Amino acid sequence: MRWPTWVLVALLVLLQYPLWFGKGGLLRVAELEGQLEAQRETNQKLETRNAALEAEVRDLKAGYEAIEERARYDLGLVKEGEVFVQTPQKKP
Repeated sequence: MRWPTWVLVALLVLLQYPLWFGKGGLLRVAELEGQLEAQRETNQKLETRNAALEAEVRDLKAGYEAIEERARYDLGLVKEGEVFVQTPQKKP
């Protein structure tokens, strides 16, 4: 009567193995859910960045104020009649 019990236990273990460790097993599913959550966070950051870039493009297309601001800060341009004053900064 002992060997049928061991055969059934072995059969149960063989049937449970794919559920836990197989290609679609619970451990793999948990790992993939973690990867999915990390990808969702990355996508959210990229969507925020894209929205900011889209707003900047709209500003640049709509008016000259955004273009003028960029030219002043990025290129150091000065309007006619303005005086450019640069103050030296102390190094820390």
